[in-house]
Amino acid sequence: MTEAPGQFKQPSRKGKKAWRKNVDITAVQKGLETVRDEVIKGGVVAEKPSAELFTLDPTGDQHIQRAYNKVHKPLKADEILAQRSAVPAIDSRKRPASHSTTTTDGVLESSNKKRRSGYVSHKELERLTKLAHGGEHVYKDVVAFTDVPRYDPWAEENQNAAMQEMDAKYSFLEAKRPVKEPKTLKRAPVALAVDGKEISAVPKPKPEASYNPNSTDYFDAYMREGEKAVEEEKKRLRAAEEERDRLERAAKSGAEADAKEKDLLDDGNDESEWEGVESEVEASSRSVKRPERKTKAQRNKIARRKEAERKAALEAVLKKRAQQAAQVKAIARSIKGKERASSTAAVIAKEDDDQDQDETTVKLRKRRFGKAPIPQEMLELVLPDKLQDSLRLLKPEGNLLRDRFRSALLRGKIESRNRITQHRQARTTVTEKWTYKDWKLIA
Repeated sequence: MTEAPGQFKQPSRKGKKAWRKNVDITAVQKGLETVRDEVIKGGVVAEKPSAELFTLDPTGDQHIQRAYNKVHKPLKADEILAQRSAVPAIDSRKRPASHSTTTTDGVLESSNKKRRSGYVSHKELERLTKLAHGGEHVYKDVVAFTDVPRYDPWAEENQNAAMQEMDAKYSFLEAKRPVKEPKTLKRAPVALAVDGKEISAVPKPKPEASYNPNSTDYFDAYMREGEKAVEEEKKRLRAAEEERDRLERAAKSGAEADAKEKDLLDDGNDESEWEGVESEVEASSRSVKRPERKTKAQRNKIARRKEAERKAALEAVLKKRAQQAAQVKAIARSIKGKERASSTAAVIAKEDDDQDQDETTVKLRKRRFGKAPIPQEMLELVLPDKLQDSLRLLKPEGNLLRDRFRSALLRGKIESRNRITQHRQARTTVTEKWTYKDWKLIA
């Protein structure tokens, strides 16, 4: 059952809580008292402008500055710089010297005045300095920057001019013949390539030589160089093993020869129990001349000769085996090369002569200019843990001088020679001067 709608119930207004005297007006009274006090003192603060309320203090409180200086003592340099002098600072700019007077009264002229005409500029000073040291009139370079040399040492007129400067007291000597220019000086250098093609001065860089190379190229080169290093190490160990075996065989054969020599000496020193008794056979063979017994020196000589013959025979056998092994390897290489050539005969890429060639693909000829070998190319490969992903972290490696020197050798510019560690000393002869005997009798 629902009730009928009714009006909103409202509390009674006749209670004590509804009286006006019970309303709290403390905040309003305090605000009115504050405004009354401000009016008495000169005006309401909120209604005054900022210029009447605030002032600027450019000097500061001296008491606070002194208290701060007691705790934080300033440096002596700051104290000196903080001082201000009434005397102006010295002008450090250059001033032209006066031709009229060389002395002054101690008063510096202002730098704002016009410069005097006697001043020597820095550019003029440099020109005079160059002129004093020869300037442009001195030949500083033997060869100029042009194609035509400024001074030719092989020219006959230059050599004749040098000969004419000889002292007159040596004029009776035969004149020296001028040195002729070698014929090979005008010939083009011959490269060391088998096909005779010109090798580029700066070869094309390899893909794996980059500071951030491709993973495929890098790991291929890494495995290839690793296998090459392993093969070289195996070859070295094999050669060391053969040398050790040869020394062991030589020591063993020498010990056997010494043992045989000792046995022979022991057999000769043994005395028989029937030494004083002569048999019939010995009596019959006394008339036959027996060979003389060899001395110890002779037996040692024979043993050394036999040992040398044995070593020579052994070395000959080893050399023959090495030659046979080399021949087998050469035949295997030739067969493998023929198979590779036959398999790649369908794909032939003819490169231009002017195209840059890689030094590793250039095959060098055997007969070269000079007996010294060509130095090996430096390995341009780093370990995986040393690869850098930024040019800023990259460290310089290699030797540019060594690369340029090897490039000059491959291009035939210079001859390959070994380094001379012990230079030939000049021969000096000590003699006594006989000038005291060269005298003339004055009449």
